[in-house]
Amino acid sequence: MSSYVTRKTPGDTDWFVHDRFGMFIHFGLYSMPARHEWIKSMEKIPDEKYDLYFKHFNPDLLDAKDWARQAKAAGMKYAVLTTKHHEGFCLFDTKYTDYNVMNTPYGKDIVREYVDAFRAEGLKIGFYYSLLDWHHPDYTLDHCHPRRDDEGWEKYDEGRDMHRYAKYMRDQITELLTNYGKIDILWFDFSWEGEPEFERTHPGIRGGKGKDDWEAEELVALARKLQPGIMIDNRTGLEQDIYTPEQYQMQEWVKHPETGELVNWEACQTFSGSWGYFRDEMSWKTPEMLINMLVRTVSLGGNLLMNVGPTSRGYFDHRAEKALSVYADWMRVNGRSIYGCTMAEPEFKVPNGCFATQSADGKRLYVHLVEYPYAFLELRGFAGKVEYAQFLHDGSEILFTEGKSEHISMGRTEATDLLVLTIPQICPDVITPVIELILK
Repeated sequence: MSSYVTRKTPGDTDWFVHDRFGMFIHFGLYSMPARHEWIKSMEKIPDEKYDLYFKHFNPDLLDAKDWARQAKAAGMKYAVLTTKHHEGFCLFDTKYTDYNVMNTPYGKDIVREYVDAFRAEGLKIGFYYSLLDWHHPDYTLDHCHPRRDDEGWEKYDEGRDMHRYAKYMRDQITELLTNYGKIDILWFDFSWEGEPEFERTHPGIRGGKGKDDWEAEELVALARKLQPGIMIDNRTGLEQDIYTPEQYQMQEWVKHPETGELVNWEACQTFSGSWGYFRDEMSWKTPEMLINMLVRTVSLGGNLLMNVGPTSRGYFDHRAEKALSVYADWMRVNGRSIYGCTMAEPEFKVPNGCFATQSADGKRLYVHLVEYPYAFLELRGFAGKVEYAQFLHDGSEILFTEGKSEHISMGRTEATDLLVLTIPQICPDVITPVIELILK
């Protein structure tokens, strides 16, 4: 059994640390300008102009069943959909604002379509809910707000009340956690510290917002009352079930900042450089990067939540489908090295250019060849511990010797703990081949 123990939290994380791989879906009005989900803030777009997107939003080619099929084919076991992003637009039927999908030309509850489709495929259901809201009449000015530099910003907050906004969030969370059956993840986003330069140029205005603004204790308590066992991230500013490093590849298992305990964590990443659909964005990750981000994350005890941003007509564009197919091809034959796996026990150190995962029961070790070695792979500390070795993608045997290696130019190397795997000189036709070691 794995010796790694994570900090105990209120939510049910057992399925989460087994499944390891999920789909993030960022969808909203920002898919129409198609140049970043933060466009309203970055371009400081006024409400009357941004409302054109609301007026014409009609993802007529949206097929949530197709989304779900592609997620499942890619080996993803759960999904998280943006029910409301920072723009304030809601993808669900809510009675607390008219700024929702039911009042667009599309006129259908996208959250309902998503839940039904993904649940039918056996995938766990997650809801993303933005703590920011650039549309709500009680949401106050801050460093991220699109109106932060408008003439008359000094009076922008007059009549606005964050207590009313916090109540609005609780009302909507009640809808989301009451009307759609069992929800497995609630993914809030996000709290941040003040921005000194902004606060210098905007005296009297706080640059950031945090748990007190969201009335986070009450918000989280409500969620747990409505859905006992639900998993919640820590972005309200309260410690909860998972840490969520964003657009960053960790170098070690994430630890609690005060106690140093291991925590459950999930890396959230994008296929390209943005979360929402971005027509002209070109920094799409290579197939090797996609696979190795997943492998590296699990090798450090984490999950990967990989994002798709549908087009404004509701489908995944060809670049996203191609990226998903990379995962589908690889996970079909190598998923055993991901599901139910975690960081290898400390005794199993693999060479540079390799990542190791180990089954939770400790019986199988997986060596991922990120940099393919020539003809031999030497593993120190493995002698006497391996019963059988094979490539995982095709189940073909890998022969090995113990205690010594022989090279024409280097002579013989002897070490009692040495295991030498004899592998093909030419890399198999698969991204990051995986060697499965069945342990004694």
